[in-house]
Amino acid sequence: MKIYVDADACPVKDIIIAEAGKKSIPVVLVTSISHFSLKAYPDWVETIYVDTGADAADYRIMKLAAKKDIVVTQDYGLASLALAKGCYVLHHKGFAYTNDNIDQLLQSRYLSAKERRSGKHSKGPKALTEEDRQKFLELFQKYV
Repeated sequence: MKIYVDADACPVKDIIIAEAGKKSIPVVLVTSISHFSLKAYPDWVETIYVDTGADAADYRIMKLAAKKDIVVTQDYGLASLALAKGCYVLHHKGFAYTNDNIDQLLQSRYLSAKERRSGKHSKGPKALTEEDRQKFLELFQKYV
């Protein structure tokens, strides 16, 4: 088992790295080269940089991930692909993507995009709270 993180905007990398280290599970952070960092991570963490193009991180994660790996992302499209590949897929707000909820999530994403194209402005996502972080931690611990 490996853990793949869509790392560009993932606010729970610290939780993932700490918990994975306790179980000796390798973590792969996939991020855009525009987020290059010299930050040192523990030995069980690998960082893969990809081009800045749209979905470049998603494509790399899908190329690398295998059945029963964990993928952490907030991207519903990537979540759908990873589920089809047999991965466990988690959102940083503390819920798991499943075959039962992915269609509804993709539909809501589609409708929101359609509204934005028509000129309607929507609010961005709510800030991550400490409660969200705790919820993610508890969910993540169940999967590792």
